[in-house]
Parts: sequence; C-alpha cells; structure tokens
Amino acid sequence: MSGAGRAKCAAGVVAVALAATACGGGSGGSGGSGDSGGSEIVRASWGDAQSPLEPGNTNEAEGGKVLGMIFRGLKQYDAKTGAAENLLAEKIETADSRNFTITVKDGWKFSNGEPVTSRSFVDAWNYAADVRNHQKNGAYFSDVVGYDDVHPATGEPRAKTMSGLVVKDDRTFTVALKEKYGTWPQTLGYQTFLPLPRAFFTDHAAWLAKPVGNGPYTVDSYTKGTGMKLRTWRGYPGEDKARNGGVDLKVYTDSNTAYTDLISGNLDLVDDIPGQQLKNVRSDLGDRYINQPALRNQALAFPLYDPQWGKEGMEKVRRGISMAINRDEITQQIFHGTRTPAKDWTSPALGAQGGFSKDVCGQACTYAPAEAKRLIEEGGGLPGGRMTLTSNVDAGSHREWMDAVCNSINSALGQGTVCTVNPVGTFADFRDQITERRLHGPFRSGWQGDYPYIQDFLQPLYATGAPANDTAFGDPRFDSLVDQAHAEADITRATRLFMDAEKVLAEQMPAIPLWYQNGSAGFSARLSNVALNQFGAPVYDQIEIG
Repeated sequence: MSGAGRAKCAAGVVAVALAATACGGGSGGSGGSGDSGGSEIVRASWGDAQSPLEPGNTNEAEGGKVLGMIFRGLKQYDAKTGAAENLLAEKIETADSRNFTITVKDGWKFSNGEPVTSRSFVDAWNYAADVRNHQKNGAYFSDVVGYDDVHPATGEPRAKTMSGLVVKDDRTFTVALKEKYGTWPQTLGYQTFLPLPRAFFTDHAAWLAKPVGNGPYTVDSYTKGTGMKLRTWRGYPGEDKARNGGVDLKVYTDSNTAYTDLISGNLDLVDDIPGQQLKNVRSDLGDRYINQPALRNQALAFPLYDPQWGKEGMEKVRRGISMAINRDEITQQIFHGTRTPAKDWTSPALGAQGGFSKDVCGQACTYAPAEAKRLIEEGGGLPGGRMTLTSNVDAGSHREWMDAVCNSINSALGQGTVCTVNPVGTFADFRDQITERRLHGPFRSGWQGDYPYIQDFLQPLYATGAPANDTAFGDPRFDSLVDQAHAEADITRATRLFMDAEKVLAEQMPAIPLWYQNGSAGFSARLSNVALNQFGAPVYDQIEIG
C-alpha cells in the first residue's frame, strides 16, 4: 500500500544559506495582509526547501512548512489530536474500501482566483504519479488503478493518466484502488495529495518562482538560499484564517546564529534549538521554550539478512540488548530532555486514537542489566562474541549516543569492550551500506511519519518486502494483521489490528526502539499562541503578535 510504496529515512537537517536581514511589515503578495488577523510580520528561521515546492516533489520538513502555509487539502490533521478531519472534502464515500467517491466543498478557490475543483486534485495527482515528471512522492499513488501505466518500473509510460481517477463533475471524482484499503482516507491530509491550479501547468516556471496555492498565506517573494516572504491572503475562504500579517522565513547557515538572533531580539521564532544551547535554553527563554513529542523516532535495527542475527532464538539476544540500554540516562545526559525514552515503535504524538500504546514494548524497553545479560546468554550470546553499531555522524549527536549505548551494553554484560561503534562519514554512504546489505551489526534507523497514523510507522518498515524494510524482517502474522487492517472499513477496528501487528514486533524485536525525537522551538516575547503540530513544525497561522 502507500507506506510500502516508498523508502524514507529521517536524517538530520543542516540549515543552509544566509544570516537574517531586517524584517518588513505590512502587506504584500497577491492578497495583501488579511483583515482577519494582525498586520505585523512573524520573523522565523528556516532551512530552505531542498526541492522545487511542488506537492509531489516535497518530502522534507523545510519545504513542507511552506506547503502547509500556502495550501489546504481534502483533509487536515488536527494539530493537537492528529485526527484526520475533512477540510476541502465535503464527504468521502465507499461501499467496499476499494472504490471511493470524493465530493469537494463548494466555494474554495486558489489565491489567483481559480476555483478549486475535482480536476484540481485529479490533475495534480496524475502529474505526481507520472514518471516523466520525476516527482519524489509519486509512489504515494501506487495504490491507484493505472499507476503502473504512468509509472512503470522500466520503459516508457503506457498512459498519461491513471485510469483509477475519474472526474465526474466539478465537485466530484472517483478513485479506484488496486486492493481494499479502508484507512486510505486517513492519508489524504499529507501534502502529496494537495490540489493544484491550472496556472501550475500552463506556466510552470512562473509557478515555481512564486507558488500559488489555496491556503491562508500567499508567497510574496522567494530567493533561494536567502528566504521567503509570505503574506496573509485576504480572500482565504477557510475558517483557520491567519492571526498575523505574514511570515518572513529567513535562511541560516548555522542554527546557533539563529538562536543568537532570537535572544538579541532580531528574530521571533526558531524551531531548531541547537544542541550547544540545550543546557541554557530554559533559563534563556523560560516558558517561551517548547519541547514536545513529534512524529519522529529512532531505533537500532538488526540485519536479519545475516544468518547470525536472523536465526531462530536470536530474538532473545535482541531483547536482551534492548534491556541493556539505559535510555533514561542517555536522553538526559546527551539530549537534555529533547528525546524521550521509547516505549513502542511509533510515537506518542499519534495519541491513542492514532494507535500509540505506551505498554506494547513493556519490559523489553526497560533498563534491567541483570536480566539483559541473562537473556543474551540464553539466546546464545552476541554473534562472534561482539557487536558493532553503525550510524552516519554528519548530523545530530549520533556519535555521542552510539558511544553511550555501547558503554551501557558493555557495562551490563561485564565482558569488556564487546560493543564498539562504526561511525560513517556521510548519510549517503550510510544509506548505501544499508541498502546494499553490507552491514552485519545493528544500525541506526530513523523515521518521521508522513501522517499521524500507526500504519505509517509499521508497514513501510516491517512488512515483508517493503522498500523501507532495511532489516529484511518478515513474519506471516504481522503481514496478515496489516492486510486485515487495510481491508477493515472501520477506523477503530483497523487501528486495533495495526496495534496487534505491533505486538509481533515486541515478540521478535527486529529493531530496538530507542527514543522519540521531540519537536522544539523558542520564540520572542512579542509572540503569543505559539504551538507546534505533531510533525514538530510551528502552526504559523495561529501565531499572534503583541
């Protein structure tokens, strides 16, 4: 299904480009500052978008922030609960969890005046799926009938559009999926499924230079590597109108510089607190510092394709290794509370409604050195009597936590230095070693959810043959429960089935949950009502000034 159709790993984000410039106020863009909110501008740090700001081509956080400001889709995820609520969708109907009829609300338009119609979605989705357009998120449409015709594994496309998408009238279109997928509507709040105006197709270059959407902000100007100015759109028809006059996103080469500008009053919002400042941030900002769970986690994955790690009985060893890791100590000493010890394979940001359970990993995620040593010995011991942890070290504090994890394991086992680290210089090299199956010991696995639902944390990583299944894990019980969940029309029952599938991971431990990566931000005294959504991004339109 959609999660299994692509591979994605969460890497550290390194901000690029120039230091801050003075901010402007007042109106700008095609709609000017809105009469629904204030006229003052929020000055925020940014890391710039890695790719052109096309919905089908943006799969990283910095570009996603902009799409979240200038677009609205069929569904929107509640910033607090994660519930997938209808926005532009008036209704989404199905009788068989395979064929869906979508009715688009009347009265919505793009900021250039074009109406948002059913064709706005169908054309955008066909564009993203077409292999000739080289869109990174094309595989999200692999569930749709006809996807293989526009996106063949090899050779030229046999069609220009997916046969499973049919426009019925201006407000209605149908979607035919290859298989039953009862929770498919839950995914429709992800940015890949956004609509596009005709201007995107008729003058693509102009659109890329100044994207036009249907959200509460318009793009006033964008200079790659320097920043983007967004202004509140006066004619925005939605209820979530911006409460400020706009946002100036300013690109920084160094998050420490951004933090310094925040403290000195030259910046209003930083949502990437640098590691060097974590010891001081609470005393610097007090209650203007936000640190909360986000849809991100880190784990230690095992190369189950290696017979020494994948043979029967090694689940005891993997469980023992997990219990030898002092997560509480590591998250406090190295991450200063910006990581939370993991209790499952998802994220607490999902909430119970999205499938999170703090009990599923149980004792296996609890530090118990004596029990850890016993389990490892009962399971036959470490392969060859030792193990090596691997991660890229070009971002984050990966070397520090790897050393800490090995120290914890070595201390628990009391057999000398049996755990060592293998630091890889770049993320690209690290990923190559994983995909080419050259690693023969545990390796870092990072994941950020695309949408707040349990399926996105399980199926892409652990279903048999899934492209992001780096461990080569396969279990018929897990696969069967995932299939049953997809075929279930009732979201509550589907979630329970996914949670049952997660229990299989707790038995087999193909990867050890380490910690949840929090979203963090700091803001100036001139701002109020600052909050982060479940992805760890600021809810810009709700920020107030003064």
